[in-house]
Amino acid sequence: MTCLAIDTTGENCTAALRLSDGSERVLSDRIGRGHAERLAPMVEALLAETLTTPTSLSRIGVTVGPGSFAGTRVGAAFARGLALACNADCIGISNLAVLARQANSKGPLAVLHDAKRGEVIMQLWHNGVARAPERLGVGDLPARIADLGGPECAVTGSGAHLLPPGFIDLGVSTIDPAMMLAMTGELDARSNPPSPFYARPPDAKLPGGVTPA
Repeated sequence: MTCLAIDTTGENCTAALRLSDGSERVLSDRIGRGHAERLAPMVEALLAETLTTPTSLSRIGVTVGPGSFAGTRVGAAFARGLALACNADCIGISNLAVLARQANSKGPLAVLHDAKRGEVIMQLWHNGVARAPERLGVGDLPARIADLGGPECAVTGSGAHLLPPGFIDLGVSTIDPAMMLAMTGELDARSNPPSPFYARPPDAKLPGGVTPA
């Protein structure tokens, strides 16, 4: 099975490929912005370098956030379009789930995404089972973590630095392409659609004050 995994939710534009023989190749650039212009040429170069035809792709995984609003939309739209053209399964991968697996915590774990504006998206994991993500104010985090995870709950993610001293920060905040590829191959495509997960609704409005879909 040949798998392609894409991440455009942060400052990096990343494409990773796992071939049917198990070998992997990753291209990643720290670009900040401009994912829409960089992603397609990067994927094209990755396929050409490995002599892989697009139609040989079995699965295409894409991180769906939370992360950059524009970057998340770019990645999800590109993955959907490519999967349709290649007749491949398209899998949406939660950034919070990737970081939780990378952290490999043996006890309760709170994965925290810094949503800015004094807010954090938190998802609590325990024994491999995740609660639904929550959006919280930074000031409410310590009590919520203690309530759900207890005193031994570790934390990780881009929002971990917002907590007061005393928490066990596992220091995982960057998506690992190898983990993306692993989850692309493992996750059920029907249960994990490539639907963006935004930290908050878009600020932009259509004429008449309508929020875009």
